[in-house]
Amino acid sequence: MSEAQNISSNNLSVIRGDRPVFEDLNFYVRRGQLLKLIGPNGSGKSTLLKTIAGLIDPEKGEINSGENLITGDHDWIARNICYLGHKNALKKEFTVLENIEFWANLWGMPDKIKPSIIQMGIEFLMDTPVRYLSSGQTRRTAVARSLCHPGSIWLLDEPTVGLDDQGLSYLSGSMKNHLDIGGIIICATHVDLGIDESMIKILDLADFTSTSSLHMEGW
Repeated sequence: MSEAQNISSNNLSVIRGDRPVFEDLNFYVRRGQLLKLIGPNGSGKSTLLKTIAGLIDPEKGEINSGENLITGDHDWIARNICYLGHKNALKKEFTVLENIEFWANLWGMPDKIKPSIIQMGIEFLMDTPVRYLSSGQTRRTAVARSLCHPGSIWLLDEPTVGLDDQGLSYLSGSMKNHLDIGGIIICATHVDLGIDESMIKILDLADFTSTSSLHMEGW
């Protein structure tokens, strides 16, 4: 796992379509902590995750990890940050195993293939093409492929969508393990993840959002 010590933002502002999504946003997350993003639709939860992941450029402000300015540093982001968005990034014609192997080999982490499959409880699905999976099984497969990433910082956008109680239990266990070994998680969700509150910080994006932008679904 990469050795990012923390991640923080300084007066971060993002504008889309000539409207501010959020303004002057500051956060700090250290190793072993989960930052839980909450707020109504349009408050910028997904936008913040995409900005940290380098998929959206901020209007102003910066994102740092330790002494490293990571805004715009796509090489650093690729090594240290794993982003799981709404899309599962799986090839439907590939089996569960083939999908996970593809990502693990791309990231140079073939040794994580079997552990990730076990962590998400999908051993019985390994030879099944993704097109035949339920939505919950597909999401579990997407989480499993993300577990193969070497980065210490996880960005998870509504990771529980489609998961049943068993799937949520597997996800929570994987997140706890990551925090226990010094990983960092920034997660947009309103679901109780079953993680010790001492490990969780809450960031309400509504505190940094103008009232006029809250109707912008999907931001």
